[in-house]
Amino acid sequence: MKTSASILIALVVIGVLAPLAGLYPQFLMKCVALALFAVAFNFFTGNVGLLSIGHAAFFGAGAYTAGYVTKTWGFTPELALGVSLLVAGLLGLVMGGMAIRRQGIYFAMITLALAQMVYFVCVQAPFTGAEDGLQRIPRRPLLGIFDLSSDLTMYAFVLAVLVAITWGFQRIMEAPFGQVLLAIRDNEPRAISLGYDVQKYKLSAFTMSAAIAGVAGGLKALTLGFAGLPDAHWTQSGNVILMCLLGGLGTPLGPIIGAILVVTLESRLSGLGVVQIGSLSFDLSTKVPIIIGFIFMICVLLFRRGIVGEIGAALSSMKARQQPVVADGKKTSSAR
Repeated sequence: MKTSASILIALVVIGVLAPLAGLYPQFLMKCVALALFAVAFNFFTGNVGLLSIGHAAFFGAGAYTAGYVTKTWGFTPELALGVSLLVAGLLGLVMGGMAIRRQGIYFAMITLALAQMVYFVCVQAPFTGAEDGLQRIPRRPLLGIFDLSSDLTMYAFVLAVLVAITWGFQRIMEAPFGQVLLAIRDNEPRAISLGYDVQKYKLSAFTMSAAIAGVAGGLKALTLGFAGLPDAHWTQSGNVILMCLLGGLGTPLGPIIGAILVVTLESRLSGLGVVQIGSLSFDLSTKVPIIIGFIFMICVLLFRRGIVGEIGAALSSMKARQQPVVADGKKTSSAR
């Protein structure tokens, strides 16, 4: 079975079983929106090898765009997400055109600087609501037919978007375009010597990643009913980096697992409240970023490939040990 088909089946099964396990649809929708954001980030950074610290700009732009056109112009969800895709994609094309010729820390710093410029625009622009943000964004019928006022119905819609885009990204990586991206990541000079226009490939991947990050922001705004400045702040880029590293950067399911873990940790830790240790008291709800950072540090030290990456490496090692060995010491396939 192809990898893309396996991933599709796994996502559908997990997504269907989650509400049956008693998890709240609002919590699940937040997980799905951030998981899509992580998938978009992983498509570029995990497969091209360049670290972007500016993806929060696309996420925030998508959230504000979808919220504004839905609340002000009465757009239906599919149209609002389409506009978010277009706006974030164009923004990604512009930012990528300025940053893509640099590598390493220089690329990361350029994307961060450009993202902060977008953030300051969001602070001062009248249509964003400044510090109050866009609130009470309505859920209009999908295609003008399907009522999304029910949380379960909305969850089914956002889950379908996540499954479709994740499957599409995996199909792209299995295609020649994706193989060229991996070649650029592993050995860019060799890809150049083979005649590939690496700048064009990297810019295309960056633009696609930005566009889907905008869709993720739009989904977040439509499901939760608001869009605010934290969506466009650079810390949102830090969160998505954390999700991908925790789950497994460069793996198909790693960003999704990482997003679920981070959202779950934030939800659980924020509800702990004050903890008494002897005569000392600690309000854990105000120290969530510190606790998550500490957990992240431990996971990176113990699982350098991420959770999914380490599991994949362990399975590959077990499979290699099970192959029979002939007298000269060379391994042969079990089919022989």
